[in-house]
Amino acid sequence: MKKKLLTIATMAAVIATGCQKKAELTSGIDPENFDTTARLQDDFYQYACGGWMANNPLDAEHSRYGAFDVLAENALKNINGIIDSVSTMENAKGSIADKIATLYNIGMDSARLQEQGAAPLTPFLQEVNNIKSRSDVWNQLLRMHRRGNHVLFGVFGEADKDDAKQCIAWAYQTGLGLGDRDYYLLDEGNNKNIRQGYIELMQKEFALAGYDQLSGIRADKLAQMVMGLETRLAKSQNTRLENRNPQATFNRYTVDEAATLAPDIDWRGYFTTMNILDGMKSFNIAQPKYFEEVNRVLKDTDVEVLKAYFAWHEISAAASYLSDDFVEANFNFYGKLLSGREVNRPRWKRVTSTVEGAMGEALGQLYVERYFPAEAKSRMETLVQNLIEALGQRIDMATWMTDATKANAHEKLSTIYVKIGYPNKWRDYSGLEIKDDSYYANVVRSNEFDMAYMLSKINKPMDRDEWQMTPQTVNAYYNPTTNEICFPAAILQPPFFNMQADEAANYGAIGVVIGHELTHGFDDQGRQYDKDGNLNDWWTEEDAKNFDNNKRALIDAFDSCIALNDPEFGGLIHGNGELTLGENIADNGGLHVSYLAMQNAMAKKQVNKEQMDGFTPEQRFFLAYAAVWASNIRPAAALQLTQMDVHSLGRNRVNVALPQVTEFIDAFGIKEGDGMWLAPEKRALLW
Repeated sequence: MKKKLLTIATMAAVIATGCQKKAELTSGIDPENFDTTARLQDDFYQYACGGWMANNPLDAEHSRYGAFDVLAENALKNINGIIDSVSTMENAKGSIADKIATLYNIGMDSARLQEQGAAPLTPFLQEVNNIKSRSDVWNQLLRMHRRGNHVLFGVFGEADKDDAKQCIAWAYQTGLGLGDRDYYLLDEGNNKNIRQGYIELMQKEFALAGYDQLSGIRADKLAQMVMGLETRLAKSQNTRLENRNPQATFNRYTVDEAATLAPDIDWRGYFTTMNILDGMKSFNIAQPKYFEEVNRVLKDTDVEVLKAYFAWHEISAAASYLSDDFVEANFNFYGKLLSGREVNRPRWKRVTSTVEGAMGEALGQLYVERYFPAEAKSRMETLVQNLIEALGQRIDMATWMTDATKANAHEKLSTIYVKIGYPNKWRDYSGLEIKDDSYYANVVRSNEFDMAYMLSKINKPMDRDEWQMTPQTVNAYYNPTTNEICFPAAILQPPFFNMQADEAANYGAIGVVIGHELTHGFDDQGRQYDKDGNLNDWWTEEDAKNFDNNKRALIDAFDSCIALNDPEFGGLIHGNGELTLGENIADNGGLHVSYLAMQNAMAKKQVNKEQMDGFTPEQRFFLAYAAVWASNIRPAAALQLTQMDVHSLGRNRVNVALPQVTEFIDAFGIKEGDGMWLAPEKRALLW
């Protein structure tokens, strides 16, 4: 029987009793998660997680279902409960509660959505069809960008890498309906079928939207026009790996210099229209080569092709918020073909996610009031400080690093800004207009509101107190330009954080997550930023060389691991050690740092040194770590993530990551010849 997850509300009740004693703590390890038919020395993931996977089979709705997803589903239900509670009340017109209720109710009104059909989209398609000249093309691009529909390229507000306290404009490659260049250019895996499916999706939705009749061009011809242009754009885009290089993606230009690089992009007019020219001294063009190609596209591409491209991106942006025929067509491609899901999420989940996207922090404020006790935040603050102390010790222990660089590393570590649970200040949504007209019209207004909010930050000081995730998000992050780590409230639950468990399990789970995010400040990307968030080489040449040599072990290990072996999806597919390097360094560092923090806690008698449920504290640590990555996944999703995601698959974050850690080898008596054995000279040791 699957163990019931401890809820935040239950945690609060436990804390409130004031009677919890160390002797009453559980091990934090659930034997129901185990597959004892597997030999842990050969396949630790299967041993530690096989029972969980058997007890939590994939349903038709999910392409992947794991520990993260369990908490995310619970958070979504909680948010939906909050929405339901305000949707049935009499709310003041224009209040946050009224906006939440109006948007949710209009999204849930299936009959109205079917009746409206493509009508909410039609004005935008008419806008596109009215294009006659290249001047009209440019004006349409501006209109779409103001709505957050970033055709051809996008402009966003991000930190100045030379002065991270300032927000400047970043021009970035965008505009591909498939999301990534490799889908267009490579035949590996399932890419040929994906390209064909994408063309079929465009044909279907061009016809559903009526743009073939509006334009007088057949839907199949329109789809081929779009595919041709997007393939051309893809050829000039950086790969995901190239975009991981922060030095290569920061290229400062003045407006006049940008006009020399790409004269057919009206940079001055663009920034004036977006209301960000005033105070602009310079901005960043992340991929100059791509913008040279965009310039050529604007100059030489047939206007009818650009119209088809714009029309498609208008349709694609709207499809999820229209009648069921659009939603079904979108799901059949993006849900079924790309990720292998069998059925779409129920409407209430989709609409709840839309409301979250529009007013995430407003819902987050209500979520925190109901589900996140102050005691949980306080305990996390202590854990984070313990992990920071341990990382400092690990820096001192690094034999490959010189004292000068160690001093700089300590300085950076000491200035990390820690965010736990929820923001100190909440976003103001008073300017967001929600009406009872159409679901998609409200989504457009929300996008315009968010775009204006983001653009308003450009050429101003960065707000270090702003959060990049809502409190109800089951995740965590490190931001190098603000040198901050953030742990939203929703992740602070079992299996990550259990206030009823002995600390060995907490150090193995949330402790490693904390250590992971801290280590991002010192991974192959994060290490290039100094304590102030500036892109600055604060390493000696010798240290940088040693770091690069040491990281090679992780690259090789994850290059050689198997991500998928299915003839239907390209046969044997290996991991990508270069693409996932930053996350693998963070896992490696997180494991080492949190294990040391646990040892420190044991010395202070904060961890039960005895066996609990038959496992030593060292063993409980690694079992708790593995439980975080328990999941089932479909082949299509495994292939998609291996091609596109900077994170390794869950199985490999256990079975490839743990053999790198000598303490794991020792804890379970792994011997040469065992599947989990890795020779000492092949183990990565960075932090």
